[in-house]
Amino acid sequence: MSMRRIFWILFLLNLFNYMDRQVLYAVFPLLQLDLHLADWQLGSLASIFMIVYICYAPVMGVLADRFSRTRLIGISALVWSFATLLSAAAKNFSHLLFARGLTGVGEGGFTTIAQPFLAEHAPKEKHASLLALFGLALPLGSALGYALGGVIGQTWGWRLAFIGLGVPGVLLGLCAFFLPDKERLLPDRPRPSLVQYKQLVHHKPFLYVCLIQTAVTFLMGGCSAWVPTYFVRYLHVNAAQAGVWFGVLVIVCGALGTLAGGKWAEKRLSYSAGAYYGVMFIALAGSIIPLWLGLQCTQLASALIFFGLAVFFLFLPTGAIAAALVATSPAAVRATAFALNLLIIHLLGDALSPALIGLVSDVWSLKVAIAASSLVVFPGLVLCRLAARQK
Repeated sequence: MSMRRIFWILFLLNLFNYMDRQVLYAVFPLLQLDLHLADWQLGSLASIFMIVYICYAPVMGVLADRFSRTRLIGISALVWSFATLLSAAAKNFSHLLFARGLTGVGEGGFTTIAQPFLAEHAPKEKHASLLALFGLALPLGSALGYALGGVIGQTWGWRLAFIGLGVPGVLLGLCAFFLPDKERLLPDRPRPSLVQYKQLVHHKPFLYVCLIQTAVTFLMGGCSAWVPTYFVRYLHVNAAQAGVWFGVLVIVCGALGTLAGGKWAEKRLSYSAGAYYGVMFIALAGSIIPLWLGLQCTQLASALIFFGLAVFFLFLPTGAIAAALVATSPAAVRATAFALNLLIIHLLGDALSPALIGLVSDVWSLKVAIAASSLVVFPGLVLCRLAARQK
C-alpha cells in the first residue's frame, strides 16, 4: 500500500475521531434542556471521556509496541463509533456518562498508535509537515463536529447528531485492518526492555514537550467545550449558530495555524535545533491577548475575530509538538511514549479544564471561568525556554 493511501485512511479516521469527540459540545445547550443537566454535569461528560482516555492509553501503548498496530487501530475505531451510537440512546446523565467513557476507550487506543505508526512510514525530514497535515484532522474534525452537531441537533434533535457521526466510523474502522504493519513485516525485531521504559520516564526533553503540550491542551480543551455555549449565553445565538460559527473558526483559523506551524518548524529546523520550541513559545504567547479581548466583545463579529486569532495560535504548534515527540522518544518504545504523552497532557489538561470551567461558571460566570483558564499559558512559556536550553 502506498504512503498516500496509508495517510488518507489514518487521516479520515482521525477526522471522525475529532468529529465524534466534539459533537457533544455542540449539543450542550440541547442536552441541558432535554435532560435537565447542570453546568458541572455537562463539564463532567467531557472530563469522563478524558479520564478513561488517559487511563487506557498507556495500556494500548505497551500493546502497540508488541503486537499488530493495524488490528488495534481498527478495533479502536469500531469501539468509539459504537460508543457514539450508544450516546444517541442515552436516557439520562448516567447513560451519557457511560457512553462517553467508552468513547474514550476507542479514541485513546487510536490516538496512541496513529502518529507513531504514520511516522514509521515516512522519512524523518518530513515528520513536521506530514504530522502537521495529519493534525489538520483536529481543526477540520472539530469544526465539522461543531457545525454538523449544532445544525443536526437544532433541526432534528441531538440524538440524530450522534447517529450521523457514528456510522461512518464503523466503515473506516473496517478499512484500517488492511493497513500494512511493519511489526508483521519484521517479526524478529527486538521487543522493548524495562530499562528503555525507565529511560523514557527520566528523559527531560521528552517530558518538557509533554508539559508544554499540557498547557496548550488545558486551554484548548476548555475553550472547545465551553466557547460554543459562551456564544449562546453572551452573544445571543442559538445552538446551531454557535456550532457553525465556532466550527468556522476552528476549520479556518485552526487549519491555517496547523499548516503554518508545521512548515515554519520544518524550515527553521535546518538552522535552529530549538525550532520546535520556538514555535511552541510563540503559539502560547500569541493566544492569550486575543482570547482576553474576545471575552470583552459584545458583538458577534468582533468576538469572532479575536477568538479566531486565539484559535490560530493554539493550533500553531501542532506539527512542531508531534515532531518533537518523535525526535525525543526512542523508536522501540515510541507508541508507549505517545501513550505517556497522552496520559500527561490529558490528565493535567483537558480532563480537568472543562469540569473546572463548569464549576467556576456555576460560582461566578462563564466569562470569568474561561479567562481564568488562560493563565495556564504562563507556566507553558517558562517550560518552552527550559526545553530550548536542553538542545
